[in-house]
Amino acid sequence: PDGEVSPFLVHQLAEGDEVEIQGPLGRYFIWNPADPDRSPVQLIAGGSGVVPLFSMASAREGVEESADFRLLYSVRTPRDVLFADELGALSRTTVDIVHTRESPPRSVRPPGRLTRDGVAAVSFSASASPRTYICGPTAFVETIVEWLLELGHDPARIRTERFGGSN
Repeated sequence: PDGEVSPFLVHQLAEGDEVEIQGPLGRYFIWNPADPDRSPVQLIAGGSGVVPLFSMASAREGVEESADFRLLYSVRTPRDVLFADELGALSRTTVDIVHTRESPPRSVRPPGRLTRDGVAAVSFSASASPRTYICGPTAFVETIVEWLLELGHDPARIRTERFGGSN
């Protein structure tokens, strides 16, 4: 009900309206396990943006010699976590899930949106020179990139894919 596109499609789009469809917006959004760069890989997902990032983490599981991986996943409630069982089974990727509206029972972290300090606390520092991949709604991705730049991350090492309405 409060997504970026769905309410428009359900409540405003009328039969006969013309619609322009675009793919994800971003560039160079791949991780190649054969890449000799062994610097850490930071994955940051918002909602269904976890899909391509999970694919990378899953591929990482089968590579013996590779970079350290971390996944920071922001999602509304425990019921909304995509690949919940698969994420729990990852053994070579550190996974942090932040619930924005409802935390799971016995969680030590109350629900709430990500903050710059929260991102800094559970992601690789700029001094580690991570390759960072961010995927999610446009506003989420733009905010995360802004925070990473404020924290001193190299913009050339940040890759983004975003979806949703454009402003």
